[in-house]
Amino acid sequence: MDLYQRQQFDVLLLTAADRLAERAVQRCGGHAEALRRLREDPDGEGVWLGEFVDALFAEFCLDDADGAAFVLRALPTRTIAFSGEGTVADVLVRLAKAAFADLLAAKVIEALDRAERYG
Repeated sequence: MDLYQRQQFDVLLLTAADRLAERAVQRCGGHAEALRRLREDPDGEGVWLGEFVDALFAEFCLDDADGAAFVLRALPTRTIAFSGEGTVADVLVRLAKAAFADLLAAKVIEALDRAERYG
């Protein structure tokens, strides 16, 4: 991945993490509860990680094979459990969303945990 593309991905990840963290804190009633829910069930009430990633991919035009390839090129060493069938484009998009959601959840948990500890 070229450096400019890596920078674009990093901006995307930072933007997504900020948005998800703010949304989860507001919907869950605080940092501690948002952190607990994100750790226990990222797709559960108040966080809805999967829906968030679906909307984010649509907003940033990443919900096609080219967009999925962009995300997957940024995450070549990330391990993800995945199974499914479909067209190559559909599989790429689902795989990219799963890998991005996993990374995004980890980044938001890290940020919320840091905010909880240090105020």
